[in-house]
Amino acid sequence: MKKWKAFISHASEDKEFFVRQLYHNLSSLGLRIWYDEFALKVGDSLSRTIDNGLKNSEYGIVVLSKAFLNKNWPDYEYRSLLSREINNKPLILPIWYEITKDEVAKYSLYLADKYAIAANSNNINEVTLKLVEVLEPNVYKNINRFLYYQKLIKNATPKKVRRKDL
Repeated sequence: MKKWKAFISHASEDKEFFVRQLYHNLSSLGLRIWYDEFALKVGDSLSRTIDNGLKNSEYGIVVLSKAFLNKNWPDYEYRSLLSREINNKPLILPIWYEITKDEVAKYSLYLADKYAIAANSNNINEVTLKLVEVLEPNVYKNINRFLYYQKLIKNATPKKVRRKDL
């Protein structure tokens, strides 16, 4: 069993408006997520700590953005995840953060061929739910049950009932 449910690979430019909130959303649902702001400590070896996170994660969430495509660390993380995915079950979960399929295809035809979640800063909750469907299907089912229950309650008509009829 892996130590982390998922590793988030991203460009630092995308933290403030997207990645940090994604991490908090997933963590608040009880998922153990490797995220650099909380996994790295002062004095840690960057390469060793990141390699351990990559090796010990069941999935890799790759947040592709314009900034991601031009950075060395995210490219290293993506290629490390890709080497683990070959001959195994799919583990790369791509998110296209304010980027087009053509831009992704110029970077990696493999990633452009994968079904990805289109994201922006306004749909973070929908992105979280789609990831949870893959990462923890039982949690996803419970969330859907809760949302259905909320819908039923919202549309319910109050009715007086005598105590003895309960």
